[in-house]
Amino acid sequence: MNNARVIEQNPSGSCEPSLDPRIRRTRLALQHALAKLLKEKEFDKISVQDIAEAAEVNRATFYDHYTDKFALLECTVGSRFGELLAARGIQFNSGCSAALRGIITGVCDYLATAPGSECVRQLPHMEAAVIAVVRNMLLEGVRKHSTPEGVSAEMLASATAWATYGAAKEWVHNPERRPVEHAVEDIARLVEPMFGVLSQGPS
Repeated sequence: MNNARVIEQNPSGSCEPSLDPRIRRTRLALQHALAKLLKEKEFDKISVQDIAEAAEVNRATFYDHYTDKFALLECTVGSRFGELLAARGIQFNSGCSAALRGIITGVCDYLATAPGSECVRQLPHMEAAVIAVVRNMLLEGVRKHSTPEGVSAEMLASATAWATYGAAKEWVHNPERRPVEHAVEDIARLVEPMFGVLSQGPS
C-alpha cells in the first residue's frame, strides 16, 4: 500500500505524486475513504467530516492536504485512473497504435466502472482528472516527434485527450452501448488521424 502512486494537490491546484511517506499515507487514507463513501452515497451528500471520519483523521488534517472535497475527488480519480493504466503497462509512443488503443480502453473501462453514481461520472472534476492523465501520457510520446508550425505538442495531446474522453463518455452513456472492444476501435478511428501530422523522426 505504501508504494501506491498517490496524487496530491499542490498549491497551484494541480495533482502530483508525493514523495514524503507521511504525506503519502495520509492522502492515500483520504482517497480510500472517499472511494469507500462513493459506494454508499452520492458525492453531493458526502461531507468533509464524513471523509475525515472514514479516514480516521480530523477536519484540520483534511484541510492540510486538500482545499475541499472536490480537490480530493479530482486527485482520487487521477490516482485510480493512473493506476489502471500502469497495471496495463501502457506507455504511449506516438507511433504505436496498440498503446493508443490501450489508453482508450482504459478510459472506457474507468468510466464504465467508476465508483459511485452516474452523478459522479458527470462531475467536471472527474473529467478534468481523467483528461489530465491521458494528456500527460500522450504528451510524453508526442514530444519525441516534430509537429507542424502552429501545432504544439501540448495542443495535439490536449485535443486528443479531450476527443478520447468525449467519445468514451458518449459510449458509456448509451443505454444500448456496444461492447468495449468495438467502442475502442470506433474511438481510435476518430483520434488516430490527429497523429498523422507528426513527422517520423524525433524533433
